Amino acid sequence: MDNESIVLIEYMWFNFYYMSGEQITNNSVETQNYEGELHSLKNSKKKQRVDINVLLNNVRQAQKKEKRESTIFFGLVATVIVVTGIIVSI
Repeated sequence: MDNESIVLIEYMWFNFYYMSGEQITNNSVETQNYEGELHSLKNSKKKQRVDINVLLNNVRQAQKKEKRESTIFFGLVATVIVVTGIIVSI
């Protein structure tokens, strides 16, 4: 087993146990033969550079979404408390 296949196996293990399927973005296709050996077919594209501005925008969008979700949740909880108070006071 060479280093590349070991890293690939560890990467797949990590993604399988710790990440949801929506977050996995891998540019290779992995298959197993009958003996259990791992083979990968990678795209022959050059490695692209990562733009920090794109990453920061993704983080900002995720934070906005999280803030919106928490605001909606807080509003629903407050509404339930108010409605319960009105019903109890009647």
